[in-house]
Amino acid sequence: MSLIRLRTFVEVYRHRSISAAARTLNLTQPAVSQHIAGLESAVGRMLFERQTQGVVPTSAADELAADIGNKLDAAEAALATARARSSGIAGTLQIIGHADFMAEKLPDGLVPLLEADIRVRMHTGDGPLVTQMLLEGRCELGISAHPVTDERLKSEVIYTNTVRAVASPSVARRLLQADSLTEALRAEPLLAYNLELSLIDNWMATNHIPAPDALPAAVGQDLRALRTLLTKGFGWTVLPEYLYHEELKRNELVEIPSPVGDTLISYNLIWMPASLRQPRVAFAKNSLLEGIRGNVD
Repeated sequence: MSLIRLRTFVEVYRHRSISAAARTLNLTQPAVSQHIAGLESAVGRMLFERQTQGVVPTSAADELAADIGNKLDAAEAALATARARSSGIAGTLQIIGHADFMAEKLPDGLVPLLEADIRVRMHTGDGPLVTQMLLEGRCELGISAHPVTDERLKSEVIYTNTVRAVASPSVARRLLQADSLTEALRAEPLLAYNLELSLIDNWMATNHIPAPDALPAAVGQDLRALRTLLTKGFGWTVLPEYLYHEELKRNELVEIPSPVGDTLISYNLIWMPASLRQPRVAFAKNSLLEGIRGNVD
């Protein structure tokens, strides 16, 4: 039972599609069908029911996927890492993530890649776009603060940081002098990552602060833009510490004491399991995890 047949099975199982698995593996659809037929012959049971909109796994496929899925991912990653040690890994790596993280934290892990002659192409986007680019094979690695829910993707936490409320000294002074910090925060202009308040709602819930009645004054998916607005004396928001520690030192921003406590944000390094068969991607994944995790503010 060859590794390529097993990998083909896993990709068909994860995608529920012969054509999607073929694109992921860079194979023809007939080749994928032959691999599945050969595997079905080897195990003596049908693995998929063919339908017009894709394939549906049988109970035999569910059992096989549970037995080998993650083990195959780990084995192929280990093989790719071993190949990377003994062969050239030069080439181009496509990586996508949140703009602010890509600018301020990603460089901590890039130097070993660049020194190994890996050409890095950086793209920016929110969580859904990161997922889309990975699934379409347009990027090999992604970084997102959104939880990974698609079973076709794997992830590891690459960086965790404390999230605190911040504002300019003048705005913070006004907030803290108010009779009710909660009411003052709700009345002050709010700057947000998006209209869903995906970064702010957890902090507000933790501190028992109701959601504001008005829409955010400014919305932007590069948190550095919100940071700049804060330094100009407008509004308040919550930010990961790594994005404002220099402004804190220069007294351009100050932290607003949390009524109950602060929250955390975790960034995930994300990939398609099949991509780790490429030594370059396996090397980059391990290097980024080591470089960014090991460089704590």
